[in-house]
Amino acid sequence: MDVKLLLFSLLLGLSRAQQDGNECTKASAQSCGECIQAGEKCGWCIDKDFLKQGEQKSTRCDEIEALIKKGCSEANIQNPRGTVSVNKNKPLSDRTKDGVKLKPDEITQIQPQKLTLDLRSGEAQKFNLTFKRAEDYPIDLYYLMDLSYSMKDDLENVKNLGTALMSEMQKITSDFRIGFGSFVEKTVMPYISTTPAKLLNPCSSDQNCTSPFSYKNVLSLTSEGYQFNELVSKQQISGNLDSPEGGFDAIMQVAVCANQIGWRNVTRLLVFSTDAGFHFAGDGKLGGIVLPNDGKCHLQDNMYTMSHYYDYPSIAHLVQKLSENNIQTIFAVTEEFHPVYQELKNLIPKSAVGTLSSDSGNVINLIIDAYKSLSSEIILENNRLPEGVSISYVSHCKNGVSQEGENGRKCSNISIGDQVMFEVSITAKGCPSNDKPETIKIKPQGFTEEVEIVLNFICECACHKGGIPNSSECSGGNGTLECGACRCNEGRIGRLCECSKDEVRTDDLDANCRMDNGTDICSNNGDCVCGTCECKKRDNPEERYSGKFCECDNFSCDRSNNKLCGGHGRCECRKCMCDANYTGSACDCSLDTSTCLASNKQICNGRGTCDCGQCKCTDLKFQGPTCEICPTCPGVCTEHKDCVQCRAFGTGEKKDTCNEQCNNFILVKKKKKEELPQPNDQPYINHCKERDANDCWFFFTYATKNDSTVEVHVVEELECPSGPDIIPIVAGVVAGIVLIGLALLLIWKLLMIIHDRREFAKFEKEKMNARWDTGENPIYKSAVTTVVNPKYEGK
Repeated sequence: MDVKLLLFSLLLGLSRAQQDGNECTKASAQSCGECIQAGEKCGWCIDKDFLKQGEQKSTRCDEIEALIKKGCSEANIQNPRGTVSVNKNKPLSDRTKDGVKLKPDEITQIQPQKLTLDLRSGEAQKFNLTFKRAEDYPIDLYYLMDLSYSMKDDLENVKNLGTALMSEMQKITSDFRIGFGSFVEKTVMPYISTTPAKLLNPCSSDQNCTSPFSYKNVLSLTSEGYQFNELVSKQQISGNLDSPEGGFDAIMQVAVCANQIGWRNVTRLLVFSTDAGFHFAGDGKLGGIVLPNDGKCHLQDNMYTMSHYYDYPSIAHLVQKLSENNIQTIFAVTEEFHPVYQELKNLIPKSAVGTLSSDSGNVINLIIDAYKSLSSEIILENNRLPEGVSISYVSHCKNGVSQEGENGRKCSNISIGDQVMFEVSITAKGCPSNDKPETIKIKPQGFTEEVEIVLNFICECACHKGGIPNSSECSGGNGTLECGACRCNEGRIGRLCECSKDEVRTDDLDANCRMDNGTDICSNNGDCVCGTCECKKRDNPEERYSGKFCECDNFSCDRSNNKLCGGHGRCECRKCMCDANYTGSACDCSLDTSTCLASNKQICNGRGTCDCGQCKCTDLKFQGPTCEICPTCPGVCTEHKDCVQCRAFGTGEKKDTCNEQCNNFILVKKKKKEELPQPNDQPYINHCKERDANDCWFFFTYATKNDSTVEVHVVEELECPSGPDIIPIVAGVVAGIVLIGLALLLIWKLLMIIHDRREFAKFEKEKMNARWDTGENPIYKSAVTTVVNPKYEGK
């Protein structure tokens, strides 16, 4: 692919990408309210004379800069902006103020507490929330324990938990309350045995256990630790059949029964202690229970009475209720089930998991460590957002640490007295269907304090209130004159509401939209609405049709260098209107002659004409951008060499005709080369170096002054090459010959030695190989004959 074509394609793609981003023109807004809801950059021009013939009403809606370019003054542009107002801003406080201990609901840990936001579509409104952990903040802790038979040894250690935990927690806060509850399982088969004997004592005959139950609130929250010890010591273990327990039923009741449990609006901790797994939504079908958990309180005489009626709650339902009631959960479980509850912890915000020893002996340390872990992390959460509204957070935590995205909601390692800040940004897209204010709330997870935010939506322009219903300017009262344009009544259309919908497609009206009685309606570039052409919109908002019959446009003019009107004019009705100093159909012909000036300040060096800012050489020998290059012409130095030589030194080819041919310049002689004029002394100096017939060099400068006189400066001394030194040359040649001869002799001698040694070695080798043959003569026959008697037997 051609490089230029590829570049053009890339630029075209970029242009289209930019066009796609103009949400203002895409909206085709028919009123100011629709326009400002299209995006934060959109404005509406209320100037009555803004629209040109053929332009649609939606042309009034565009980006602010585009409207100004089209001729709408800033004073006539409606562009309302959003605002942030703080309604309640109590300062942050600790538990004690001016020596007086504050009530829990008087402590302020987050600031501000209430704001009002006016939201413009697409425009983010930002504000800061500051959080500070108050010292000596009250704590409510509810201990929920599994009382199935396997937790028997754990119960013994928990019986003294109240006073011991109270003592440890008082190191953190002076206002601490504790409560206790227990759970086993739903009282139906197959979770427990329903035989009469097992309902009385679900354990073996030699063990005394209490009847099974789902959940029991043993002790509501109290500041008396001895009551905890006293009531818990009276508790007895119960039993069930399967391993998973009904803990979720118990957690749900603890969360929603605030009055019975005694929760205050302070830090709420729920310690869930068990050595088994859990049932969740759907498991109730095994016992014939199919109704989903309703998430309501069903405690009578501190007993959960609807376990046989409602299914176990789901994890999501449990998360919702714990979050709504600001309860932070601590799962104290045995090592065997630690992985299971770790997964559950990942689903429940503001929760922790600790590993119990076999007899729950470490439960106090576990609770203290879990509380410190939970309280050192601040996580913001918000309730359900209205449709089209989004929210984002940026956290500014300790030591200058800032985070965005999902991590922007939280700060970790927060100690008592530490102060952190969150930057909150709220954006609305469009307006809600009811156009009424909405309220959202932001709060730190596990805390009751919250920030209330009232959202008002900017859905109309200020000029909307000044609309004139049934205005005479809108076709005799068929519309409301609002924000410089007519908002038509039901059934009316057109820029001035001049036509009813029933009249839109009639031949009489269409005839008014044909130019010169032609066949094309609105030049095929628009729609005939009520006998008037409304021109189509282009994808590029900068391009538009205009004219009574949409016959004009501002994008079909001639182009130069892929630019409309060469980038030096504007396109009006398909014809370029050139800027000053430019002409031509594409404004590509510059009238500026500065680009044609040669180095001698003459236009095109006096050898051409300046056409559209470029030289056209009339002397065919000259070329280049300013007609100064002459490939076939001799150089200045070569051209004046003979005249300078004859006048300065009386030599050269013109020495006999010097007076006749070489009187057109002034000759100035200099002693040394350094005395010659330098380039900065006067303009247009040529420095020359030429050789004469004796191979001597002479130096001169050639310059044309402003009065057209020529001045030549020449150095009197010639630079002639010195002759060669004969003696060193002869000595070098003789020495070279001698050395070469000696080298040849040495090489011949070396070759002879190598040859002799090879011959001698060959002789020695053949000598060693010579040996006399000692074998028998094959021709020899012995003279002795031996005869043996065959009859002889050796006797």
